[in-house]
Amino acid sequence: MRGPGRWWRRKTTPEKVETYTRWSFHFFALVECLTVGFTVAPVAERIGGLLLLMVAVHCAVCVVTVSRALDWTRGRRPQPVRMLWMLAAVTAAVSVTAVGIAEHGPDGEAVGAAAGGTVGVVLIVGIGIIALGVQQRRRVLAVVGGFAGCAWIMPVMRGAPVDAAFSAAALVLLGGGALAFTAVVSVWLLNIVYELDEARETRARLAVAEERLRFGRDLHDVMGRNLAVIALKSELAVQLAQRGRPEAVAQMVEVQRLAHESQREVREVVRGYREADLAVELAGAQGVLAAAGIDCTVSGATVAGLPVAVQSALGWVVREAATNVLRHGDARRCAVRLRVVEGCVVLSVENDGVVTEADTGLPGAPGSSGPSGPSGSGLAGLRERLAEIDGTLEAGSAGRGLFRLTAEIPLPSSATPSATAGPASVSAVRSVSEVTP
Repeated sequence: MRGPGRWWRRKTTPEKVETYTRWSFHFFALVECLTVGFTVAPVAERIGGLLLLMVAVHCAVCVVTVSRALDWTRGRRPQPVRMLWMLAAVTAAVSVTAVGIAEHGPDGEAVGAAAGGTVGVVLIVGIGIIALGVQQRRRVLAVVGGFAGCAWIMPVMRGAPVDAAFSAAALVLLGGGALAFTAVVSVWLLNIVYELDEARETRARLAVAEERLRFGRDLHDVMGRNLAVIALKSELAVQLAQRGRPEAVAQMVEVQRLAHESQREVREVVRGYREADLAVELAGAQGVLAAAGIDCTVSGATVAGLPVAVQSALGWVVREAATNVLRHGDARRCAVRLRVVEGCVVLSVENDGVVTEADTGLPGAPGSSGPSGPSGSGLAGLRERLAEIDGTLEAGSAGRGLFRLTAEIPLPSSATPSATAGPASVSAVRSVSEVTP
């Protein structure tokens, strides 16, 4: 019992459904043999043996047709047209032979009942199996109607009463129609199961791809500014060392500290636990820009009253904006303003540096790219982040050599931070900037 159990457990859910469907229709062929066997039991050995042999051949053709039709349904082989025609021919031949035995064979009620039962069972099973290999519904209806018509014509040609012929045709129509409907529904369900499994696999692959994009975006946001500061301080340390100034050691110590900090932040990104804090990012931007000789001012609404998700998104905006000012511009001043307008929080970062279309991803930006070359992926990542909370991002020229980055995020009704600049908010940022380089 272990072997069959492992064989079944190794199958996927669609494969299990396909196996169940396949063996269900194989079972119909077995039921056909058993039914005819019980029907011909009271008949003479030669007549019963002949009927049973013909039904066994019909069952074998049915089994092969089932396998090939289901393989065709799953796209593993061409449509088994020859097998379908062969099954139809064998079904017709068995039915005609059984009618001939009933008409020209030994007289007796048992022979007539056995022949009639054989014709009915063979026609019903043949209709159901053929329906597996037919795609269009109209063709399925044509198969059912054609065999039901044959079941009515054959008794009439024998001189049987019209009522009896109609009863036989109705039996074949109902039985064959039910089995054909079962075949069509079974194939439909089997295809749906496979499609759902493919959709699940596609969803899993998309989730992995989305997570990779998120990780790449977070890594860019985390490392962009730190690497820019490391490059700046390293260049400063080289210049100081060339002049023999002892301050070069302090600058390299700071580079080492930033490298360790970058390692920690990358680990946090990998774990998926990192959330940008707006106050920390504002203070960090002030410290970094000040170290680069850029005058950075922060003004506007208090940070404390904003929701965590909004603070995190705006923190990434500040980080990316500071990175772009350092890498792509030649700014001397940078102004960061946070305000609440009509239920929305608006963060604007404005500088007088030089920015290009390649840096912003938007047309009309003045100037030329910085030494690090064009990028554009950072703002695209910010737009994706803000879109998750219904926010928007605009970047472009603000006139007179200015470049402005504006992020706008709608606030929930419960969040009502102060819309005016307060000494507490600015002083809080300044206090953090004192300990953040």
